[in-house]
Amino acid sequence: MKKFLLTVFSVAALLCAPVEGHAQFNLKKAINSGLNAGKALTLTDAQMTAYVKEYIDWMDTHNKVSDDNSPYTQRLKRLTAGLTEVEGIPLNFKVYEVIDVNAFACADGSVRVFSSLMDIMSDDELLGVIGHEVGHVAHKDSKKAFRTALLTSALKDAVGSTGSTAAALTDSQLGSLGEALVNANYSQKQERNADDYGYEFLKSHGKNPAAMALSFKKLKSLQEEAAAQKSSKINQLFSTHPDIDARIKRMEERAKKDGLTVE
Repeated sequence: MKKFLLTVFSVAALLCAPVEGHAQFNLKKAINSGLNAGKALTLTDAQMTAYVKEYIDWMDTHNKVSDDNSPYTQRLKRLTAGLTEVEGIPLNFKVYEVIDVNAFACADGSVRVFSSLMDIMSDDELLGVIGHEVGHVAHKDSKKAFRTALLTSALKDAVGSTGSTAAALTDSQLGSLGEALVNANYSQKQERNADDYGYEFLKSHGKNPAAMALSFKKLKSLQEEAAAQKSSKINQLFSTHPDIDARIKRMEERAKKDGLTVE
């Protein structure tokens, strides 16, 4: 069985058995750096931009990225053709060939889709995931979560540089940031708003907006499979998010109003 990393398409971790040929998603364990928890910090936009770039570059280096000739990359390029920017933020898409089942987006418009998620989802289901993630970027949820992770994780002193130049982060600090982002949750309002934005984003770009409901239906089937395993970690994971049935219903109703069928 593949490893499920599902937080309604936001980064989180749930470990099962590895799949031959794919590596485990690399976030690295947080390392205690003895930083001063009481130090007040602020971050400029320039610092935030630098840290986001450093983080996504680190992630791309420490996870296997599908090359241009990979069937995964070719499929993702086909699905995302025409999806070039959101609210003035340029979008870029890559596939991580890892055993975990997930996708995530960064504030700079970097969207990363995991190969094992692509293995179990149809094209429309994947588009629903991408639409939702783009919604978080558009509403700056990804930026806010990143800022919070920087200021509350073990790297809080590392970002306390003066001026507009951000201090470079070590591997252990970037690993700590990854752990903090893993444990970050969006509010129910943020999730619903991302759903709505994703629907309109796909619709306005000539994609099937009913994909939003289809992706949630897939998620529900995985949720039911997880419940059958009677894993407390799995149940805890899904309990932190808005009711999936309500989200399916909302997206189905929008699709029906647009004369679309959700199958």
